[in-house]
Amino acid sequence: MKKFLSLLLVLCMLVPFAAMAEEAPAIKLGQTQWAAHGTKCFAVMTVVLEGDVIVAALIDEYQVGAGMVGVPNSENGFGGFADGKVLYSKRVNAEAYSANMAGAGSTVALDVNYDLIQAFCVGKTVAELEAAIAGFGGEAQAAVDAVSGATLVDTLGYLQGLLAAAKAAK
Repeated sequence: MKKFLSLLLVLCMLVPFAAMAEEAPAIKLGQTQWAAHGTKCFAVMTVVLEGDVIVAALIDEYQVGAGMVGVPNSENGFGGFADGKVLYSKRVNAEAYSANMAGAGSTVALDVNYDLIQAFCVGKTVAELEAAIAGFGGEAQAAVDAVSGATLVDTLGYLQGLLAAAKAAK
């Protein structure tokens, strides 16, 4: 009888915990190739969602040029680019690329700008990010002003790309 009562007591104590347990929201990954600006480069936008909340985001952009560290196999003629030119990641080459930007008056490094744009998205739901972008009314400067510390004139394009990646999450 004591064993039965002990078992019953333990079960009664566990029932509230079982009732409170929730299933964790699904983790989803979304990625898209995106032209955030112009026609000479493209970005790979990646977003991780927990449920409908963005928990991580990553921007990397790729361009063809000289004097940069190329993507893997670029030294083997990958892509058939003109001599001396390679397809390169702007994030990997952020220091050199940012130096070029500084020559045009930029004061914030490219990778820092990317990180600030990503941070703007993290913690928002897909609907909240969509509403924020809609709130800019297509005005590029409004997006720059909204992302604290970011100075890229194409901030809106990067945000739109991250939204597209979030919507593509599976």
